Amino acid sequence: MTQDIWTSVDDYITSSLVGHDEVLEGALERSAAHGLPPISVSPPQGQLLVLLARAMRARRILELGTLGGYSTIWLARALPRGGRVVTLELEPTHADVARQNLRRANLARRVDVRVGPALDTLDQLIAEHVTPFDLVFIDADKPRIPDYYARALALTRPGSAIIVDNVVRDGKVADPSSDDPNVQGVRALHDVLAHEDRVSATTIQTVGSKGYDGFTLALVNRP
Repeated sequence: MTQDIWTSVDDYITSSLVGHDEVLEGALERSAAHGLPPISVSPPQGQLLVLLARAMRARRILELGTLGGYSTIWLARALPRGGRVVTLELEPTHADVARQNLRRANLARRVDVRVGPALDTLDQLIAEHVTPFDLVFIDADKPRIPDYYARALALTRPGSAIIVDNVVRDGKVADPSSDDPNVQGVRALHDVLAHEDRVSATTIQTVGSKGYDGFTLALVNRP
């Protein structure tokens, strides 16, 4: 199996089940034009986020790692009338591109883009006693993943879902000797989840246009 095959299958899935979308494709083009890294979710992954959000009837979604707003558009489209996405981004330039893309998608009113270190913003949300989120999508720097997870748990309710992207790292997550900070971060998350009775969780390996990786899905059982 090769990357070419994985990508061709993703292209087939996109064409047959997801469909091409000028708004989303334009968001990727504008992100690339502004020099943002090409690390957004793939179209099938974006559609998966939509299906999960709709299946659980999510009204409030929290995203960590806005980048150019590509995944944010997917998430915002999944919301019912009156729903809201709060998305956190460290880089002001990335946030500006995301806001442009959200305006072009006619979704700016559904999304609150907050700029700054995610842990600081999460602590602010906790201090504000905001309404719990139904779905949290964590697609941010991996060394801080356990800290993001802990804050996400404080901002959710029983029945909420927490999704953490890019946790398999080309299979390196299974290597206890790895000194890669990203691998150490996702292994630390798994160590936390292994002793966590407040959630039920699993990690799924994936292949596709983004290579060999995977995501963790945790369902909140209790506060």
